[in-house]
Amino acid sequence: MKSVSHTMTQPVFFIPHGGGPCFFMDWQPADTWQGMADFLRSIDSRLSAPPKAIVVISAHWQDTNFSVTTSAQPELIYDYYGFPQHTYALTYPVKGAPNLAARISDRLSRAGLDNTLNPTRGLDHGVFIPLKVMFPNADIPIVQLSLRHDLDPEAHLLAGQALASLRQEGVLIIASGMSFHNMRGYGNENFTAPSERFDAWLSATMQQPRDARFAALNNWEHAPDAHIVHPAGEAEHLLPLMVAVGAAGEDTAHKIYSEQVLKTQISAWQFG
Repeated sequence: MKSVSHTMTQPVFFIPHGGGPCFFMDWQPADTWQGMADFLRSIDSRLSAPPKAIVVISAHWQDTNFSVTTSAQPELIYDYYGFPQHTYALTYPVKGAPNLAARISDRLSRAGLDNTLNPTRGLDHGVFIPLKVMFPNADIPIVQLSLRHDLDPEAHLLAGQALASLRQEGVLIIASGMSFHNMRGYGNENFTAPSERFDAWLSATMQQPRDARFAALNNWEHAPDAHIVHPAGEAEHLLPLMVAVGAAGEDTAHKIYSEQVLKTQISAWQFG
């Protein structure tokens, strides 16, 4: 990635973060997560300028209201279970950005979205696992934004809109989730076709103009096989996409990754 002196508008990404610490352990078959890891490593080359900071919206933090991390030295939260012991010793010594966190809070408030500044919350695996692959030097400050417990699509679209102007200041927005997330479906061929149908709907939706895109995502539960792909009440891995689309505005969506992983179709998008 070429370094430049002036600020350039950053894109927005919706990325898959895989299963737990999957990129840092052995798997059977060995290449199960290789394609996704290669994709994550390619993100840096897609940027026209180094980000000044990164805002990450992860599926693994939900709160009553939107919450924002303010720690200058965020710890890591190893919120995965039953994995090899070495994966609980992974490090990612990245700095936080308290001033940026305060500005995010202000923008959310001005958009009418109640929010909280959280000085003790660390970075969960939906943040540090993919970022460790994408930006291994851990040299770009990170702020994490939570989802809201109610998983209301419209609220998350509005949150993205509130953050959109940060992109012009060199802030990269990354929504970290999974376009397919049903724990009963991974590795089960009965879920392949439903995952493909939902993926096709998402792909068509992303190509629509902003207002149509917003309307479709606000009613995503009516999409083909929606509750097979994201069971009712468990759509936290899809909701980061709403924030990404809100922040993207009129920007064209580019499908930059799509692969069948564990017999399910999983995709990623770039906006701008």
